[in-house]
Amino acid sequence: MIVIAVRCPYCQSDQIVQRGKTRRGTQRYLYHNTACSPQSFLREYRYHGRLPAVKRQIIARSLHASGVRDTARVLHISPDTVLRELRQKAAALASVNTALLRTMDSDEILVDMQQAGAAEMDEMWGFVGTKGNQRWLWHAIDHHTGAVLAYVFGRRKDEAFLQRKALLEPFGITRSCTDGWGAYDRHVEAEQHTVGKAHAQNIARQPLTVRMRITRFVRKTICFSQSIQLHDIVIGLCVHRSACGLLLYSGHLHLENTP
Repeated sequence: MIVIAVRCPYCQSDQIVQRGKTRRGTQRYLYHNTACSPQSFLREYRYHGRLPAVKRQIIARSLHASGVRDTARVLHISPDTVLRELRQKAAALASVNTALLRTMDSDEILVDMQQAGAAEMDEMWGFVGTKGNQRWLWHAIDHHTGAVLAYVFGRRKDEAFLQRKALLEPFGITRSCTDGWGAYDRHVEAEQHTVGKAHAQNIARQPLTVRMRITRFVRKTICFSQSIQLHDIVIGLCVHRSACGLLLYSGHLHLENTP
């Protein structure tokens, strides 16, 4: 008698139970490991795009200068599969570095921010559909550690600045290092505002890194976002991976070492 061990394709757990069969008669399984969100899976898939390894490649390629159709051609899957996998990540993205907030209590955050003393802030230009429909990335990083604190998308107007300012309140920012754009002069106290690239060198390097990895952010290219939702999702995934050290695969959150 031959026994075939069935394991979770995501965490390799053996806490598996049978969960009926598909219309084609293929056995379906369900895993109960608390480290993974409960969902059913098959040992073998007829469609290549349902494999967990392929889903991981969809996210990875989206963060390495590959568009939707490019990813679909290389992986031999439908563009709809790529779009569906990317859209599923929207619920897991957060505009605040929640990982940092979860690993620190309020006293530790206060001490850390007092040691750092400042946050670097900048805006990065992008567009959706046409260059007239601008979609700016407003982000802020810790001046001391370089970790991203929060980010928002919007026009280059005071409303987007105020949204990011509200997200930064839990971090207790005491000094803002910026490029001196008008919104900072209007909404940041002069004694808490430092203007000049000499104090914002870390964040000034971020646009080059993002533009090298995300083609939809390159200025001279025919690759651009056609929907605000996908634009925000892909850039959000890039922020989570490159800055927060987080990767999202099929609804699961994984820590990794960032380069």
